[in-house]
Amino acid sequence: MIHLSTVAAKEINRLQLKHQQLEARLRLGVQKGGCAEFYYTLDFDEGINPGDRIYECGGISVIVDEQSVHYIADLTLEYSEDLMGGGFRFHNPKALESCGCGNSFRAG
Repeated sequence: MIHLSTVAAKEINRLQLKHQQLEARLRLGVQKGGCAEFYYTLDFDEGINPGDRIYECGGISVIVDEQSVHYIADLTLEYSEDLMGGGFRFHNPKALESCGCGNSFRAG
């Protein structure tokens, strides 16, 4: 299961409108690399691949590929703004360690 905060869902909706991708789903995944071991990826995608899992979160469809599911199960995606700007924040109970950048993590 993937969780989105109310503020994250609003920001995703805003980005869909801005980029005129109203039919696209949010694709959330991980790739090898980054400061730790893996880094998070976010994109919009209209396609669904074999093995993808689709979660409905606060009116947002989230696609997770089958390789990423193991690393981000129960992840909560939040969005916040501060003096440096806004950004998505990942709260991942599967992460053993997170980098200071907040976008990279080490998994067990």
